[in-house]
Amino acid sequence: MNIVVCVKHVPDAQGDRAFGEDHLTDRSGDGLLSELDEYAVEEALKLTEGQDDARVTVLTMGPADAEEAVKKALQMGATEGVHVTDEALAGSDALSTALVLAEAVKKVDEVDLVLFGMSSTDGTMGVVPAMVAELLGVPAVTLANSLECSGETGGTITMKRDTAEATLTVEATLPAVVSVTDQINEPRYPSFKGIMAAKKKTIESWGLAELGLDPALVGSANAWAVADGADKKPPREAGEIITDEGDGGAKLAEFLKQRKFI
Repeated sequence: MNIVVCVKHVPDAQGDRAFGEDHLTDRSGDGLLSELDEYAVEEALKLTEGQDDARVTVLTMGPADAEEAVKKALQMGATEGVHVTDEALAGSDALSTALVLAEAVKKVDEVDLVLFGMSSTDGTMGVVPAMVAELLGVPAVTLANSLECSGETGGTITMKRDTAEATLTVEATLPAVVSVTDQINEPRYPSFKGIMAAKKKTIESWGLAELGLDPALVGSANAWAVADGADKKPPREAGEIITDEGDGGAKLAEFLKQRKFI
């Protein structure tokens, strides 16, 4: 079975996150593999366990630093990596990102399944998996809490999705695109053996030319949504202390009422 896992290199949520002069996310600082994508990598590894001829290809799009996300997935146990990088990609929106990822998936040989995390931890849009499925012309099965696969291309994928009302069971034929939630598994930590083995694994670098894509189709100039401004979050103000002199409840109720909480 051959699986492609699409991952993203995102700014570290524990660091200082900011926007650049172009009002786009500043990605010059520390970054890492998006935490929600680790669940997709783990699920791919679980689905291919015990299959000698199986492949798990990790695919990312982004600047030079984005390769670090691929390396982390290789350390976890993925087979090989692909890094799509091109200066023209800067500022690409979800539509352009989906187009690039779909073309890259097509370039990978005999893909049976494409896995995503439920969303990236920086943009948190969660729409790219369905867009990629549409561009590939295959079923989109999203927000899987559990996943079972029977066979390769021509077989079926069965997932369960929890909603507020019920647990849904969805089945689709392969190849398919699936996004998984953070409830599906517990991602493994890279072992020392895995870290050393990853140094020998291949990471291919593709540009738009290798994918046959016109640079005019991607980047900030082609984005459907444009940020025209960004303001820093105002500093926190000191809270108001209410002294309870028998009327504390009434004062609290009035405080909440003034702020339309009640």
